Amino acid sequence: MIEQVAIAFEHKDYQTAAKLLKQLLVESPEHPWVQYYLGRLHEVSGKRQDADNVYRQLLRDTRNAKIVTLAREALRRLQEMELEERQRAISQAKSEPNNTELGVLVLEPLSNEMKAEASRKFAQIMQLDPYTARLLLPSRGWRLYRTGQVGELKFYGKQLQQAGIPCFWATIAQIQQIQVYQVKYFQECTPQATVVCRNEANQLGSLTFDWSEVTARVVGLLPIFEEVVDRDVRGKLERKTQTQDYAQFCDLHLPGRRCILRLDDNGYEFQQGLEIIPQASQNTIRINWNSLSSWIDQQLPDAKIWSDFTSFADTTLDQTEMLSHIKSHIHLLRRKQTNWDSAFQLYSGLVLLKDAN
Repeated sequence: MIEQVAIAFEHKDYQTAAKLLKQLLVESPEHPWVQYYLGRLHEVSGKRQDADNVYRQLLRDTRNAKIVTLAREALRRLQEMELEERQRAISQAKSEPNNTELGVLVLEPLSNEMKAEASRKFAQIMQLDPYTARLLLPSRGWRLYRTGQVGELKFYGKQLQQAGIPCFWATIAQIQQIQVYQVKYFQECTPQATVVCRNEANQLGSLTFDWSEVTARVVGLLPIFEEVVDRDVRGKLERKTQTQDYAQFCDLHLPGRRCILRLDDNGYEFQQGLEIIPQASQNTIRINWNSLSSWIDQQLPDAKIWSDFTSFADTTLDQTEMLSHIKSHIHLLRRKQTNWDSAFQLYSGLVLLKDAN
């Protein structure tokens, strides 16, 4: 009967093959040739995952050299079909309007209990080995996983989401459309808050908002670099760049207005406007900033605080080409440009976009 099944497959008479196999699966379900042709039937019926499972089981269980060779060839066939379909789907996704724009794909954290199953699916979707896949899936903060045309990122992102792997994507253009205001000081805090601030054109003005409009705060440290003279291992003097200090930043998000109110410890004028900090002129900047942060805590008890910027930056700083397209809206006195500033704008912008959506 196995020969009759083989002939039916040769003539592409899959109906007859299915009928014969049904009988064989009752009589000799474990027979390697029965299992091989079951795999073939799954394959021609478009049940690729079932076919894949059968072929892999044969490779594990059978010692028949002929069947082992056929099972390997079949698995290669399945991989090639999947690759072709994937390339077609990516090309189609890219061809849709606006899908050629530069974007980012971000992985969100997973619990360790979920990682084993998720890393297997992640490896399958992204064509990775399971060990690398597990290392790439974050446990705490966000990980910038990939940059490129947003059509392709959306294609992978949807597959990952369907597999239960949390992720999202955005275009750099969306980040650039967010308005950022540099807060100089608070003028009023009740019944509404009013800040004196500078817009992107560096014009001074004021902005009034309800505290309830602020859905999130993003806090982060940006390194301040200085050139120092040091001695190398041979005792020779050498110039090198070192982190000498950190600037503190706090972004208040108003997603309804697609805007960010940005405060930083170097730019905030503690002695102006509303008296939030007694004796501000006699305090250190650190004391003043901590007092301002505590006061903002009291005004925004329900706003989520995002403080994982540094771990996100670790996955982002080497993406120089992508970051060069992002205007940072950070005005620290720097001797030379650094990717840290654009990385903070990207992180804060992604938080706002996620809230707005």
